[in-house]
Amino acid sequence: MKNEKEVNLKENERVDDLQINNLKIIQNKNGFCFGIDSVLLSDFAKEIKNNANIVDLGTGTGIIAILLTAKINAKKIWGVELQTDVAEMACRSVMFNNLEDKIEILNENIKNLDKILPLGFYDAIVTNPPYIKLNNGAKNINETKFISRHEMECTLEDIANISSKLLNNYGEIYMVHRPDRLIDIVEIFRKYKLEIKKIRFVFPDKDSQSNLVLIKAVKNGKPFLKIEKPLYVYKEKGRTIYRRNFTNI
Repeated sequence: MKNEKEVNLKENERVDDLQINNLKIIQNKNGFCFGIDSVLLSDFAKEIKNNANIVDLGTGTGIIAILLTAKINAKKIWGVELQTDVAEMACRSVMFNNLEDKIEILNENIKNLDKILPLGFYDAIVTNPPYIKLNNGAKNINETKFISRHEMECTLEDIANISSKLLNNYGEIYMVHRPDRLIDIVEIFRKYKLEIKKIRFVFPDKDSQSNLVLIKAVKNGKPFLKIEKPLYVYKEKGRTIYRRNFTNI
């Protein structure tokens, strides 16, 4: 494994230890750094079958794809990222972890993937998309963060549309989003024949409202929905259940 001295870091970049399989990731402290939502999604998606071909839509720094290599035996993961500088940083993290045979980063707009990738081929899609509708919320002056958080370049409909095209029959999509968008998600996914099969609500603690929802849907699946037990991030204020031990989430 390469060490931190050998990685090519740019201004404001740092290397974070993911605390699983000696994996590390490069992040820009002034950019959009990954949060617990991506970590929880990688664990939620660990039921993906062995030898699967997977697409990570909006891969960002590559965090979900990198974590998945430690949790499942994927054949290959394609991480798609629109922002060139972020995609380039993800590429360096892939190389830093010697994962070039498992992960390929594509600097592309997801809307163009039906012209680039084979249709009906992929076993699973994972995605942590922008949560906020374009006209909602205060605009962040950092463009990288704004694109990551707001539906400026990628909407729920874009995610559902391209996922339906790329997935094989009964292929799966795993997504993390906000509970207040759940009705939108159900309506849009059904429009594109993505049937939601499993939902798990995430809560900061037992005294708080849910702030995240984990969703699994199946292309052309029959209607049947399982609501899993709630997931609490903190036992009580200031005491996290998970800390940053990504092995046993």
